[in-house]
Amino acid sequence: MRNKSLLIFVSALMMSSAWAQQEPVTVEVLAKETTTWNGAALPAYPAGQPEVTIQKFTIAGKTSLAWHTHPVINAGYMLAGKLTVITRAGDTLHLEPGDTLIETVDTWHQGINEFDEPVQILVFYAGIVGTPLAIEESH
Repeated sequence: MRNKSLLIFVSALMMSSAWAQQEPVTVEVLAKETTTWNGAALPAYPAGQPEVTIQKFTIAGKTSLAWHTHPVINAGYMLAGKLTVITRAGDTLHLEPGDTLIETVDTWHQGINEFDEPVQILVFYAGIVGTPLAIEESH
C-alpha cells in the first residue's frame, strides 16, 4: 500500500512538473490596420445589427475569380497556395500561406490562382444583417 501511495505521489509530481514546463498562452497579432491592402482608408461601420461571417474559400488551380467588390469590411488569412489579387486600377498583391490581407471595400478586384495547387483562404467579414458580403460584376 505504501508503494502505491509513493507511486501516486511521484506520478503527481511528474505531471505537475510537466504542467509547469508548458509554455504560457501566447498571442501573435497577424494584422491590425486602418487601411486596406492597397492603402485606402477603411470606411466607418454602418448603422444596423452587426453580423460577423467567417468563410473558408478553396480556389482550384488555374482559376480566376469573377470581378467583384465587397460592401463590407473583411480580412483574410492565407492557409495554402498562392493567390494574386488585382484591382481595376492595377494595384496588385501576391499572397502566400501565412499572409494576411485587409481586403478592399467598394473596389472592383479579382483573385487569380495561376498555379496548379489549390488556394485556401479564411475570410472574416464584419458586416450588417442584410448586406451582401460580395457583389459580382454583371455582364
